[in-house]
Amino acid sequence: MRGGDNREVTRTPRPISARVRILGAILAVASVGLAIVGSVTFLMQRESVLTDVDARLKAQVASLQTVIGDSGAQPGDTSGTPTATEDLRIEDYRSVSEFLHAAVARLVPGRNEASLAIVDGTARYRPETLSGFDISGDQQLIDRAIAETERQGTTVLGTAVTSEGTFRYIAIPVSMEGDPQTGVYLRAVDLEAELAAVTAAITTYWIAAVAVLAATGVVGWFVMGRLLSPIRQIRETADAITISDLSTRLTAQGNDDISDLTRTVNSMLDRLEGSVDVQRQLLDDVRHELKTPITIVRGHLEMMDPNDAEDVENTRDIGIAELDRMTRLVEDIDLLAAAEGDQFDMTDVDLAALTARVGELVAVIPGHSWTVERQGEGTVPADQDRLLQAWLQLADNAAKYTPEGSPIEIGSAFVDDTARLWVRDHGAGIPPALRHRIFRRFDRAHGKRSVGGSGLGLAIVDAITKAHGGHCAVTDTPGGGATFTIHLPLPTSELPAPVRAGDVVLQREAAG
Repeated sequence: MRGGDNREVTRTPRPISARVRILGAILAVASVGLAIVGSVTFLMQRESVLTDVDARLKAQVASLQTVIGDSGAQPGDTSGTPTATEDLRIEDYRSVSEFLHAAVARLVPGRNEASLAIVDGTARYRPETLSGFDISGDQQLIDRAIAETERQGTTVLGTAVTSEGTFRYIAIPVSMEGDPQTGVYLRAVDLEAELAAVTAAITTYWIAAVAVLAATGVVGWFVMGRLLSPIRQIRETADAITISDLSTRLTAQGNDDISDLTRTVNSMLDRLEGSVDVQRQLLDDVRHELKTPITIVRGHLEMMDPNDAEDVENTRDIGIAELDRMTRLVEDIDLLAAAEGDQFDMTDVDLAALTARVGELVAVIPGHSWTVERQGEGTVPADQDRLLQAWLQLADNAAKYTPEGSPIEIGSAFVDDTARLWVRDHGAGIPPALRHRIFRRFDRAHGKRSVGGSGLGLAIVDAITKAHGGHCAVTDTPGGGATFTIHLPLPTSELPAPVRAGDVVLQREAAG
């Protein structure tokens, strides 16, 4: 709060940087990939262990299956041809208890295995060997085995989770004619112990996966920082640029996409700086050009005698004349802006027909004899209306700056890979030292204003020509005078890109 204002100032939360988002996406994808690989591997190894456990259980008690006669009652029951350590024939024993005692004694449990003989619901016999483990005290497992065999009346293969652990078991009911006792032979495998190796392996995998993700995050953080540093530099440069200083540029290194972006930004800044310079120059020139008529009109108004009708009339005429001059200036500025900013409608223009059309139009300009000395046969890609405008402007300029009665020739031709359109006069000519100035705004070769005009005619010609990818040149006319030539590239030559007046006009200083 400040100055007693109790309103809370809400701050826009800082957005997450691209560096963090990209690194987060990489880590997320890597985490999902590692999780899928680890889960699939664990499930496949676990399934392999369970399959092996089932095979061991069935193989150890295969000889007892003949007791119940139907080995195919359960989907999980013993089927196929497993091999027992020793076949036990119930016919060789006098009671169920005696048979189960022999089965427990002879079918020795292996590592992580246990066996138990249950007679009339009571755990009666267990192996006396040191191998395996004891399940005689696990009443939950015993009760489940008894209940399952009584309900189904056949061998049961299943998994039980008790307070003692998780067991994969097989329970086989045993009965004998003439013996009222009923028994169950129970064989179990400790799944937790059997899966200990798989659990250890998957634990090691997850530890390694976390370490890999951590290493990827650390390395990726620095790599992302290095890769994104040019973009950060672009942002910092953009922040540093002001309308008064557009000279800052980026350093392009390498030949990758980001380096291409850096060069593109530099090119954009070049065009922007050039555009701003042109606008500043235009404003300066317009201010200079408008200052004179305003001063003239103001001075005559201040000196005018309101009581003298003739003085009022003269002042009025001077004011209207100056206002007309300012109107022409504004119209020419608007025309120049249109020439520099428009997207031209490029078509194939018949150069001979265009030359003939220009010859017809300039023939009505008084004070000179006009001649079409040559017509180029072929087409050139151009905006016909704009090109006609530029050519007529050259002709009008020649008519203004050459002595009355002198001849002026126009013509066109194809030379090498360019089309050339020229206007040739026989006046005083233009000194070579001044030729680079004449296409500037409001500039004249001799600094004279007696011929009238805004001083924008040749600048308009230059803008239109540059928009076509060409350039203007001034040479001497044999015998005296100046020849203005528009050079336009043909499709076989390389064209600057983009072909737009607003872009190419910035290069006119170099073209001279």
